[in-house]
Amino acid sequence: MIHLNCHGAAGEVTGSRHLLEFDGQSLLLDCGMHQGREITQRLRRDAFAFRPKSLTAVVLSHAHLDHSGALPLLLRKGYKGPIYCTAPTINLLAVMLKDACNLYLRDLERHNLWRRRKGQAEQAPVYDMEDVLAVLEACVPLEYGKATAILPGVTLTLLDAGHILGASMVYLEFDGTQGHKRLLFSGDLGNDESPLMRDPAPVPEADVVMMESTYGDRNHRSYTDTLLELEQVLNAAKGSVVLIPAFAVGRTQELLFQMGRFYHQGKLANWHVVLDSPMAIEVTQIYDQWLELLDPADRAELGAEQSLTLEQFLPNLHLTENAQDSMALNAIRSGLIIIAGSGMCNGGRIVHHFKHRIWQENTQVLFIGFQARGTLGRSLVEGEKKIKLFGQQFAVRAGIHTLGGFSAHADQRQLMAWLAAVPGRPRVILVHGEPEAQATLAEKIRKDLKLGVEVPVRGDHLTL
Repeated sequence: MIHLNCHGAAGEVTGSRHLLEFDGQSLLLDCGMHQGREITQRLRRDAFAFRPKSLTAVVLSHAHLDHSGALPLLLRKGYKGPIYCTAPTINLLAVMLKDACNLYLRDLERHNLWRRRKGQAEQAPVYDMEDVLAVLEACVPLEYGKATAILPGVTLTLLDAGHILGASMVYLEFDGTQGHKRLLFSGDLGNDESPLMRDPAPVPEADVVMMESTYGDRNHRSYTDTLLELEQVLNAAKGSVVLIPAFAVGRTQELLFQMGRFYHQGKLANWHVVLDSPMAIEVTQIYDQWLELLDPADRAELGAEQSLTLEQFLPNLHLTENAQDSMALNAIRSGLIIIAGSGMCNGGRIVHHFKHRIWQENTQVLFIGFQARGTLGRSLVEGEKKIKLFGQQFAVRAGIHTLGGFSAHADQRQLMAWLAAVPGRPRVILVHGEPEAQATLAEKIRKDLKLGVEVPVRGDHLTL
């Protein structure tokens, strides 16, 4: 018998952790970090509701931190087994987990300084860079579409999810005393209108489908209309500075691709584009190394040199490798598009740019990705007029814009089409979505596809 224990991304979009128990074995799907709140507090409170030492294997759908960010903590707590994922995912983890660890340790140092000033004891790190390196050593790369026996009675096949580089759907086949059972975990499904990534791969028959539901209650604006809106925002923002919080993996590369298209169409005259994120720069170089996994038609637009950052493709692109270059941008008052992390504005260089510009009317902030509850980005999208940064309050006078069509997630229409294409009549379990989105999608699945749907919350236990 197979049991599913929901420890994250259940009734929420962060902290993806799904524990499967089968014939005395424990398999963890994803080990994500819960986002929101200050990172030192978040990690200290983000305890595992299971014993990491008891796990037999971990399967990772992709490298985004809400799916992978707690892996170093898992190994610090005693997990010693393999972590199965694609090879590009391992490359991205090497960048993302190291960056997250450095950010955490810097925040912890500031937090401990505050504690010392109050006469309180310092807090030890819950994990460090040695744990990050241990994660990378534990990773086992698998190819798309290749069935691999990972445990007695358990076969794993990773399928292209079309979300970011290396992102996978997870197909598990269980052979035990009660017969052959098939489980398909969607991971994060890609938006089939987005450039660069291939469409999600065809899926095999499944008895149980665990499906993400991030945009289960809405459809994205068409990609053509989204690009038109981006062009209109840039035209209206002439004489201003445009700040774009962007995820270092996926969204930044898509944005660079579109900016390159705009340049060759003559739509970026008098604009300078700055990629102000060392991590995004490094990730873009990784994308260049795995171009064969990207959409062939879009790849052809990059030209013979095949790179997202070459001068021939986007000549007005500038890269800031160090903090001094980033701070120098503060002196520029117009004609500047700054792409910086983090995508939900919980940290990174975008927060420093907010400090210098969010209170200025000649600043435009452009959101092109999902903003989870509890994040600074969500507060701004919802119209907050005052925000707190670095212990100080700032008035929000900048223009705030949201372009939903850039999402790397499938919308309701695409989710329904994907599920309808799964052969058979599977039992459906919705994960990775906020309650309102999940309720809407569940009702539509029941009505249109006549399938049984369950919507677990964190802590629920289901028998599959």
